[in-house]
Amino acid sequence: ALVSMNIERAKAVVESDSRLDALQRQVEEFAILTIARRQPMAVDLREIVAAIRVSADLERVGDLAKNIAKRTQKLGEARIPRAAIGLKHMSDLALLQLKNVLDAYATRDIEKARAVWERDAELDALEDSVFRDLLTFMMEDPRNITFCTHLLFCSKNIERVGDHATNIAETTHYLVTGEQLPVNRPKGST
Repeated sequence: ALVSMNIERAKAVVESDSRLDALQRQVEEFAILTIARRQPMAVDLREIVAAIRVSADLERVGDLAKNIAKRTQKLGEARIPRAAIGLKHMSDLALLQLKNVLDAYATRDIEKARAVWERDAELDALEDSVFRDLLTFMMEDPRNITFCTHLLFCSKNIERVGDHATNIAETTHYLVTGEQLPVNRPKGST
């Protein structure tokens, strides 16, 4: 919706967020009932905890998408500046990371999950690049400040989608191995 400035698609994203919230609550409730009724041990308990964590991360991704969609609606039919091309690249990478990590979670593929975890730095670097591009665009013409500020927030939201993909990678690794990945994940910037 943002890249194509598709206001109708942005509205649909905003409207679908409540469904995602409800699904996350259902997963959590089902998990709690399963723990209470079945008293699972070891791997089974990790499976339930992982489902709670992943559903929470996905619900948060939905919130970030809703925020981007709301900003898209505020921008209206404005033309996206050439400096915002990096946003498309960021979103492509974030969505690929999310797809790959969900595939890894579904198939319990810790190598694929680790690859997502290690690529987080790439998305961070892209966010830095987009920030610099948008800042330059604002300095070239102060009339772009409001528009570019909205795009800066969108950029941060896209980067956060990548962080949630990384969280799911960590959860997948824990689910399969029972061990945590290192505390310090790869980062592209501080």
